[in-house]
Amino acid sequence: MDNVVIVTAPNEAGRNFIKLLMYWKRPFAVLTNSAREERLLRKMGVQRIIRLNTNHAEDWVVPEMEVGKIFLFESSLNLTCRYLQICRPWTSEPVYVITQRGSSPGIYRGLGADHIIYTLNGEVGFLLK
Repeated sequence: MDNVVIVTAPNEAGRNFIKLLMYWKRPFAVLTNSAREERLLRKMGVQRIIRLNTNHAEDWVVPEMEVGKIFLFESSLNLTCRYLQICRPWTSEPVYVITQRGSSPGIYRGLGADHIIYTLNGEVGFLLK
């Protein structure tokens, strides 16, 4: 069985990445802390959603799936750092942070990100090849 790609999709770039995963029929799950975002993802047709409270560390459980690469689309520094803290222990595969700001690579690397990808248009489908 293939590893499951984990994605956060707080912005258009993340949602476009999910559409690519769906198109290529790659197994994936989306990580969110928002009921509103979960509803939006379900409308898109996302089957696997991991919703957790990012403020309560005791609720951070490893999902019952073989986690592969992780793609964190940055919406805010705080939330991206929290997601890194939560899901870095889930996999030995690379963790990518996709950002349009380019202001915090040291923080993200310190929290376990393997790659920080800067993009102006959010187009990172090449990472799936």
